[in-house]
Amino acid sequence: MPGRELRIGVAGAGHFGRFHALKVAAGERARLSGVHDRDPSRAAAVAREAGGPALGWAALLDASDAVVVATPAETHFVMADAALRAGRHVLVEKPIAATLAEAAALGELAAARGLVLQVGHLLRYSAEHQAISARMHRPLYLECVRIAPFKPRGTDVSVILDLMIHDLDLVLALVDSPIESVDAVGAPVASVHEDIANARVRFANGCVATITASRISLKTERKMRLFSQEGYMSVDFTARKLMMIGRERGLPIPGTGGGRIEEVTWKEHDALAAEHAAFAAAILDGAPVLVDAVAGARALSAALAVGESMAASRAKAIASGLLL
Repeated sequence: MPGRELRIGVAGAGHFGRFHALKVAAGERARLSGVHDRDPSRAAAVAREAGGPALGWAALLDASDAVVVATPAETHFVMADAALRAGRHVLVEKPIAATLAEAAALGELAAARGLVLQVGHLLRYSAEHQAISARMHRPLYLECVRIAPFKPRGTDVSVILDLMIHDLDLVLALVDSPIESVDAVGAPVASVHEDIANARVRFANGCVATITASRISLKTERKMRLFSQEGYMSVDFTARKLMMIGRERGLPIPGTGGGRIEEVTWKEHDALAAEHAAFAAAILDGAPVLVDAVAGARALSAALAVGESMAASRAKAIASGLLL
């Protein structure tokens, strides 16, 4: 269906929903069919800015070929399920659902109906992911740090599902092996859910990943370090810069017996626009879905495993008096 224009509606007019509505409105292969939110005034404001109508949920489904679900995380399943049952393609923000059973049900429903179900793990569409995956194919160790100042948005879930899940998904995309064990700690500080967390994830193939996430820091920092037999890599997502020391790429390093260093930078890349273009291509052209229900469920499974390990660690800390 190369010449067809998709009618895409956006459910959720919060921070991410607004961005989704603007991207749909600016897309070359889609038009914004409407914006829905449980707060009608917020839906009206975003719809007015994006150039579409504010609609009720039933009306949005009637007016759309596909729906972006950008509502609070606990409603992802019920909204995506309703849209799929109405015969609409779905792009659901991360996490795909609250439980693995819900994630599996959505995947099975989409497959049975022949519909596209894409999960919004944005980093998969980023220039940095492309740069990393092109150079590091067999990581042995990964270290991820994602910290940011406190914002009330996102505190309806723990920092695991709010921030850490981005790096969990990226790590899972780079490591082709099942998770063998998870050891995690964390604590709530400014909200009722964990605001800081650290997880050590060991894979069956021997790879280890250490992931830190915080939403109560004084600065924003997003970095990743990786090493393998291929070399050592350092990535600064904020500065959009990558450095790799190895033997295959870059300039020779004197005195290292053949070591080379490569520095890569990239301009600001609109990953959300790329995500929307991929969604349209999957629907209109039958292109493969990069982040499908299986990938979304794998990231959710890892996040839940981190949460379970964190709860066990917290119980021990409370029993010992380390935490109140």
